[in-house]
Amino acid sequence: MRRYELMLLFRPDLEDDKLQSGVEKVTRAIVNAGGTLTKVSPWGKRRMAYEIQHFRDASYFLLHFDIAPSAIRDLERGMLISEEILRYLVTVLVDHGTSMSEDDIPPAAVPADDEADGPAPARPTARAVEDAEAVAAAEPLEPAAQPADGTEDVTVAPPAAGSEPPVEAEPAAEAEPTAEAASDDSGQSEEAETAVEA
Repeated sequence: MRRYELMLLFRPDLEDDKLQSGVEKVTRAIVNAGGTLTKVSPWGKRRMAYEIQHFRDASYFLLHFDIAPSAIRDLERGMLISEEILRYLVTVLVDHGTSMSEDDIPPAAVPADDEADGPAPARPTARAVEDAEAVAAAEPLEPAAQPADGTEDVTVAPPAAGSEPPVEAEPAAEAEPTAEAASDDSGQSEEAETAVEA
């Protein structure tokens, strides 16, 4: 058995005795299906976010109960037929103290490896991790090339397994124009022309 919460919205024009009989019908259906009621809370009349069957208000009721999951469909069918009920919502109450295992998840919710949509996210295998650790231990850190201006030395670590190689920064542009950046008769550089053509 699972614990469920049911929110019922009844028509606002119902008299109190008809409202109570509507709630009793639902509670009887729960008990007849083998469920047990835990709590019945009348919330009173409240304004809805939008009109339902030309009503702006509804009488709200909140029910907590335990029932077998297979009985929920019959319970919902009975509420759908009822003219007194404007809307209903049945939700499963999850105990946050317990965690769900794969056995608790229905089979349709667990994708099989061969039926998965698209490629699965890449996870390093134990062997890949061991190989990366062995490479890192075997290769000492190499000093980077000494800059021409005499700034201090920087050591570079080898790239981690599965990561992209680092992008090297291009040297600063010189003050003199090069042959590639020379402009033609129209005043545009060759790079700008190739970008426009592409």
